[in-house]
Amino acid sequence: MTEKFCGHGEVVRICLSAAAGGDTRGRSRRYNGGMDSEVETQPVAATGKAARGIGRTERLWNDSNLANPHLPSDKSARVQAMFAAIAPAYDLNNHLHSMGIDHLWRRRAVAKAQVQPTDIVADIACGTGDLSLAFAHAGAKRVVGLDFCHPMICGALSKAERNHARRLLAFSDGDATRLPLSDGSVDIVSIAFGLRNVDRWEKAIEEFFRVLRPGGRLVILEFTTPPNAFVRGIFNLYFNYIVPTTASLISRDQTGAYHYLPRSVDTFPGSKKICDALANAGFSDVTYESLTLGICACYRGLRHG
Repeated sequence: MTEKFCGHGEVVRICLSAAAGGDTRGRSRRYNGGMDSEVETQPVAATGKAARGIGRTERLWNDSNLANPHLPSDKSARVQAMFAAIAPAYDLNNHLHSMGIDHLWRRRAVAKAQVQPTDIVADIACGTGDLSLAFAHAGAKRVVGLDFCHPMICGALSKAERNHARRLLAFSDGDATRLPLSDGSVDIVSIAFGLRNVDRWEKAIEEFFRVLRPGGRLVILEFTTPPNAFVRGIFNLYFNYIVPTTASLISRDQTGAYHYLPRSVDTFPGSKKICDALANAGFSDVTYESLTLGICACYRGLRHG
């Protein structure tokens, strides 16, 4: 069992297996340093090939679709299966290959959200809950983490338990384009390195606006291409060649997840288009801050009315 926030301060208990639409009988493998047993579930948004069951060891990303991994009609299903496959080593690869800088990026996002003691936060594409936990430590009243990959939710639940933060944190399966949250029900919406993984990311931004109360803040962390040619050259060597090799070895990944990662960044719209999408959805005072020589950007938008 876990919790799902339904809006206006109400938290209800739900059965996670029912929310995921699958069987929660455990298997032998464990995730992220001690999370619950592996869970086999049907995808939250199973469409196309997902409905027929994309396998966790199937080569999901290859030369035919990596030219632009945002184009396949079943992108959502492929991304979902990919994250299920790499969940066991997700935290290790993140922290190792970012050299720990990812913690600083999340800390900056929390600072830009200007957390208040009465704030309820919705952390979208929460993964194993690092940003959710950062918001809890920053003093938010309640943090609701949503992700459409169930094994990631299992990791987040385990991490909350290890950090003695279950009182402040709730996690559940959820699709960024169809958030299970009421209109105007949260004070902060966040998404870290997940926007480019959403099939209809502009629709997700509209959902973020819908669920925010007047005065609410949206913060987005996303990878960007460094503007400086020298930095970009070094970053591309590391990101396109070293990370895919070492991360795939560590995770024993056969889906091509870490080849998808750099291509999904290279082919995702730049900061101007993201800022334009925020403004078009109704956000005001839209800004973005370049972090770590342009490797990452932190976007912020306000909902005034």
